[in-house]
Amino acid sequence: MSIYGYIRVSSNKQTVEHQRYEIKQFAKKNHLFIDKWIEETISSRKPLQKRKLGLLLEELQGGDILIACEISRLGRSLLEVMHILETCLNKSCQVRTIKENYHLGNDIQSKVMAFAFGLAAEIERQLISQRTKSSLANIRATGKRLGRPFAAQSKKLKLAKNTKRIQKLLQKGLSKSQIARILSVSRSTLRRFLLREGFIC
Repeated sequence: MSIYGYIRVSSNKQTVEHQRYEIKQFAKKNHLFIDKWIEETISSRKPLQKRKLGLLLEELQGGDILIACEISRLGRSLLEVMHILETCLNKSCQVRTIKENYHLGNDIQSKVMAFAFGLAAEIERQLISQRTKSSLANIRATGKRLGRPFAAQSKKLKLAKNTKRIQKLLQKGLSKSQIARILSVSRSTLRRFLLREGFIC
């Protein structure tokens, strides 16, 4: 069994010492010894797999204990925190937070709390989905174009406006690569345009 003290600050201006002190005091009070400290100065917006915490989650073994000052140190959203807690519970690890006094382990109370977190996370997922659908519907209602096709559409219009010029360049014997460079489009974009317009490719 290993006990990990996890400390995260989001900027160099913040100090890790306060969190380290709180975790040390908590460990002493509960007769625990920190085997390893995990410290990182990084925004929680960074993907979990690119954080030291993500690497730690992969290394955790059954019976290990993860201690943090508060649950917000673990993740930026309820969904991410739930994923972290679920990973720890599935590995039979404990998670303890000092501020909220959470003690999540393999007992029934922890499972009930995990269920409550899971339900809240599912509700949040549904709310996010509903907000996204509503936003997309509002955008469509205003007639605005969605997604990436705008760039491709602008290139099509650009080529369509230069149809006669393209025809003259082809008659002069210029290659499709040369014409594409002149018009600042890719060769594949030009080729598709020529095929669509009935030019010989």
